Amino acid sequence: MTALTLSTAAAPGLRADAIVIGVAKGAKGPIVAPGAEAVDKAYDGRLAGILETLGASGAEGELTKLPAPAGFKAPLVLAVGLGQEPEKDAGFDPEALRKAAGSAARSLTGAKKAVFALPVTDAADIGAIGEGVVLGAYSFDAYKHNGDDAKAKNGKAPLAEAALLGGKPRDAANKAALLRAAAVGEELNRARDLINMPPNDLDPEAFAALAQTAAKEHGIKVQVLDEKALAKGGYGGILGVGSGSASAPRLVKLSYTSSKAKKNLAFVGKGITYDSGGISLKPAGHNETMKCDMSGAAAVFAAVVAAARLGLEVNVTGWLALAENMPSGSATRPGDVLRMYSGKTVEVLNTDAEGRLVLADALWAASAEKPDAIVDVATLTGAMMLALGSRTFGIMANDDAFRSALHEAAEEVGEPAWPMPLPEHLRKGMDSSVADIANMGERMGGGLVAGLFLREFVGEGITWAHLDIAGPAFNEGGPFGYTPKGGTGTAVRTLVRLAELTASGDLG
Repeated sequence: MTALTLSTAAAPGLRADAIVIGVAKGAKGPIVAPGAEAVDKAYDGRLAGILETLGASGAEGELTKLPAPAGFKAPLVLAVGLGQEPEKDAGFDPEALRKAAGSAARSLTGAKKAVFALPVTDAADIGAIGEGVVLGAYSFDAYKHNGDDAKAKNGKAPLAEAALLGGKPRDAANKAALLRAAAVGEELNRARDLINMPPNDLDPEAFAALAQTAAKEHGIKVQVLDEKALAKGGYGGILGVGSGSASAPRLVKLSYTSSKAKKNLAFVGKGITYDSGGISLKPAGHNETMKCDMSGAAAVFAAVVAAARLGLEVNVTGWLALAENMPSGSATRPGDVLRMYSGKTVEVLNTDAEGRLVLADALWAASAEKPDAIVDVATLTGAMMLALGSRTFGIMANDDAFRSALHEAAEEVGEPAWPMPLPEHLRKGMDSSVADIANMGERMGGGLVAGLFLREFVGEGITWAHLDIAGPAFNEGGPFGYTPKGGTGTAVRTLVRLAELTASGDLG
């Protein structure tokens, strides 16, 4: 992981491989952003003009390299676009800083140290820049020939150290912001690692083992239910989904507790370590990225560990519903009826609608502990991708105020989300003639139908929300900002922010 430090030294005198500065889109062309005054002075105040000559405009994520002036201890100045210049007396949006830092860090593969002289007005800016650096420097190289050396495909390691300017190192708020950035960023990258792992190495048992190791390291209590315990407990949904695989399912419970906690949160994650669709096999071209169908469980896992590392004054329990959905002679068939942990029966009309089955069992288990709120996270429906695209997740809830609070939390931390309804008329489509409910309903509004199904398995009187992260969980395109190709770790920051707001009593 990239080490983060704070420095009050002047950029020209710092030994580094590069100095990162910001450039914004001004009314008459690019302007040098605050934080880079010493660098601009070394260019005799002509830096903006030089950048414009080199083609820079200040557009978000734009990168321009130029040789450092004489006397600098770094050989390179890297100008990164921040987007539109803010209104007078207004600072840059934290997400703009986060994205800029991420773009710069991603481009500095192979560098041992970089100095970030980006605009800083308060500790929140420090945190955003630090987080962007850690997330942008991420790479997944464990399965490449030189992966043992943490090298990227070009033989260069990710940026090793980032020195952030603009904040006093001994200031308590700055130190806290940097520590938070490191903890959240590193745990989000842990989620990315899990999502990117090939399914032949990350089956339910292996995932559970990794959770046990991390829990022990961070003082988190862990309980793992194997296939025998699941059968004894009556977890028909998880067992039904996992019945076609040689890799048995697991339900993992992670419990972080604080002696000062006044509230209890439960996070529930869909953990399908590989989704073939089961007997309702996915068509060709839809299987290649299905290792990412455990992104919800990865997000929950990372969020619980982050809460523990930050010592948040709230109890957080994570439930990882882990199974592999495969076709075989023992697999659940369309037409089968499963008896869920809640006692309800479900007619399985489509075995590729399996995520809601494992979540249903985990939601009921979480409800039994009567938390103040439950949030489930899942790559649940292609319908949500059709509705919101590949970068925005949907939020459904049984409480409008809670849904709004989650939406605000997601937007605050830079995770695009959108509130979605749970129309009651869609519930009738899941009526079954042989069971209490079917796992499929109307095709149109399928993402909302899935949310209505999950609501059936939330305990009475418990506030609940469902995050369908099918779109942004796995980036099949090129990297952008601090987002890499592959697993993104979507929802980790939203869950952590929810825990922070709950701990502080500031949840809207």
